[in-house]
Amino acid sequence: MNIKKNIVLLLCVWSFTTLAVAQNSTLLKGEIIGTKESVDYSTGGKSLTVNTLTNVFDNNFDTYFASYERSGTWVGLDLGNEHVITQIGYSPRISQPSRVELAVIEGANKPDFGDAVPLYIIKNPAEERKITTASINSTKGFRYVRYVGPSNVRCNLAELQFYGYAGKGDNSKLYQPTNLPVVVVHTVNSEDVTSKEVYLKGIINVISDNGQKLFTDSVQIRGRGNASWTFPKKPYKIKLYNKTNLLGMPANAREWTLINNHGDKTLMRNLLAFDISKRLEMPYTPAGMAVDVILNGEYKGTYQLCDQIEVRKNRVNIIEMETTDVMLPNLSGGYLIEIDAYASSEISWFTSQKGMPVTIKSPDEDDITSEQRNYIVNYFNQMEKTVHGNYMNENADFRRYLDTPSFFKNFIIGEFCGNTDTYWSTYMYKDRNVEKFTTSPIWDYDLAFENDIRTYPINSLYDFIFRTKGSTANGMRNFVSNIIASDRSKKEISDIWVNARETKLITLESMNKLVDSLSTLLLQSQELNFKRWPILNMVVHQNPMARGSYQAEVNAVKKYIEERIVWMDEKIIVKSPDPEPEPEISTIGKIFTSGTMLTIKDFDDIMQLYLYDTSGRIITLKQLYPEETFSTRLLPGVYIIRLHNLKGNTNEYHKVLMR
Repeated sequence: MNIKKNIVLLLCVWSFTTLAVAQNSTLLKGEIIGTKESVDYSTGGKSLTVNTLTNVFDNNFDTYFASYERSGTWVGLDLGNEHVITQIGYSPRISQPSRVELAVIEGANKPDFGDAVPLYIIKNPAEERKITTASINSTKGFRYVRYVGPSNVRCNLAELQFYGYAGKGDNSKLYQPTNLPVVVVHTVNSEDVTSKEVYLKGIINVISDNGQKLFTDSVQIRGRGNASWTFPKKPYKIKLYNKTNLLGMPANAREWTLINNHGDKTLMRNLLAFDISKRLEMPYTPAGMAVDVILNGEYKGTYQLCDQIEVRKNRVNIIEMETTDVMLPNLSGGYLIEIDAYASSEISWFTSQKGMPVTIKSPDEDDITSEQRNYIVNYFNQMEKTVHGNYMNENADFRRYLDTPSFFKNFIIGEFCGNTDTYWSTYMYKDRNVEKFTTSPIWDYDLAFENDIRTYPINSLYDFIFRTKGSTANGMRNFVSNIIASDRSKKEISDIWVNARETKLITLESMNKLVDSLSTLLLQSQELNFKRWPILNMVVHQNPMARGSYQAEVNAVKKYIEERIVWMDEKIIVKSPDPEPEPEISTIGKIFTSGTMLTIKDFDDIMQLYLYDTSGRIITLKQLYPEETFSTRLLPGVYIIRLHNLKGNTNEYHKVLMR
């Protein structure tokens, strides 16, 4: 009874507090701040007298603020002291209702908004001559509040209102635009990121766990990528001031990447490939998760926050070289390299004896000594030489220098995913006192899963993608072909794939479930992303076609996977020679197995056929008539056949092994 009274009392207190806050929330006033230069549409020039900031606070729908610059402009209030914002109101310029869509409302306690976090994103066009209101679910107090116009619209805002009450508040509840974490970066003076070499300083806020968790730090940010840097939606590299396990990811690190996935309209291809890499137990799979990104008050879209590929615990976990490591055994490692078609654009790189371009990623160009460079160049050439030696021998010399399990897993992942660029960029590393290069991690799968016109349709190719239409760094096509050529290599590749199939790590059901879970996770964010970047009806980068909707893009991936599993089964699985047909083993019919083909025939009565796998799942349920022949092709494995005589009400059970 006391518990019930306490609950009622708590509810009453909560209701009273909520009512009190609501009653104390008033229309806030303050000094008008924002982008000073407006545009005079009659002349097209700059103005300080028409279409100015004051128009959004004059209670007149017929006036508006329009900035001279098309992007990065804003209007707001200096409230004088901190206020918790409970509600906003806004109205678009007459005849321009869509220009408020994707505007970001921010709160800050620094006048330059360097520490700003979002209070709200306007997700849809708004009605003209009307104040559209939105409740703000944030407990933090701010002195400065503003409306940041979407890209390329000059703000064009008629009215703006802020409601709230004075107070510092707390960080117990902040705003997330979608169910995804949001990464918010503000650079000094809101300078735009335009270089892949020059870092800009700023502040980063990462909001997660339904707005209940906040990470804040100083940050440096620059561009990154090769082809992806040419897209309008830019990729970034960030360097934190303090090491952290960002969003709970395994590595305690300063450096992270924000992958744009602009040409991947599912926004999930890299994450799909990473999951498959984990299923095949690659030595290291980069950590990554989908996030929303806001940069300098502008919503940038759905990104993938991801590991920086570097030597570090829970990344490439090998010994990190010191400049004093110039003699053996310390000189033997560790080294991280990338066979990379873009290597010549890097500082620390070399061309192998067979002409392959190789970037030395670690030690980096600032720290590597001449002794270390000479060692890794010579050791790589030595490994490469063996690959082009007696590679058809079952005990080929390259096995001394190459960790074949990781190489074959990398091969399978690339071919299963249909990645054009598997051997355009291939990471390898060598640890100290270890003879072998490990091939890991996988990276850059945005063109995989049927997303490249140059290889489309992948499943119609007669051979592996790397050997037909795939993009490869110079020399890699022969390099890979030699390594997988021998019967032993083919058997090892087959064993890895068969194990993944038999343990149900790779099945159509599990892959569909994975794709569906990612599409559900991305559902809210992708809607905003394709408002910011309306490309679903456009062919961008290497897209084979524009399918017109997010779901159509997801369905295309699922269709590709369904066909690819069959293709890989036929191409990779090493089959035993077809045995002679099995002898007759049933008095009411005959069962034959030939390779992967099962045949049942010659019945005297009407039979009910049940075909089960070893988990008890029914694969086939069929009624068979006298003299009817039933045939089906099955994956290698054990199956149970139950034949039920409908006339005599008897059962026979048989176990068959498909090879």
